[in-house]
Amino acid sequence: MKRSRTAGPTPLRRDAARTLREATRNARRLGSPHAAALAAAGEAIVRSLRAGGTVFTCGNGGSAADAQHLACELAGRYLMDRPGLSCVALTTNTSSLTAIANDYGYADVFARQLEGIARRGDVLIAFTTSGRSPSVKRAVRAARRRGLHTIAFTGPAGRAFAASCDLAIVAPGASTPRIQEGHLILLHALCELVERALFARAPRGRRGGGA
Repeated sequence: MKRSRTAGPTPLRRDAARTLREATRNARRLGSPHAAALAAAGEAIVRSLRAGGTVFTCGNGGSAADAQHLACELAGRYLMDRPGLSCVALTTNTSSLTAIANDYGYADVFARQLEGIARRGDVLIAFTTSGRSPSVKRAVRAARRRGLHTIAFTGPAGRAFAASCDLAIVAPGASTPRIQEGHLILLHALCELVERALFARAPRGRRGGGA
């Protein structure tokens, strides 16, 4: 028995095409202002790492995944075979996260960790698409008190949060998924800038990051 063929595109196929068009249009909105912000972020990270500093990252949910993604690309490798870089995602120690959340409240889970391990001259890269995450905002305040350079990854609604950091990378997008897709492109570009600045002569290997 032959399978019947549909007369045209299925609803899911139409939805898929529409979603991909929207994501592509949004990605095309990344331009010169983002390049300038990325360059500034790269310079701050390179300066800290050359001085023996550490890069810390944090975020919640999908932003936690972005924070961990950035940390693994720097600590492991992105495109070059080179020494590991000092980068720590504050989202990964579940014992610390749950203990701090239980004893002090979830809003302190990142700030409390920074109080114990961060040093002046380190860098905090804080992800929040909305700019409203209490735990991320408190992390930035704790980082600034300790003399860290703070970098925001946020979306259009997070302008006030962006202003609270030393510099900000604001991805375009009318929804959280579109903003996070922009963050992924931007964090990959940031990793490439850092590697090139620190290891210009290192051999380029296959795609790293555990992929």
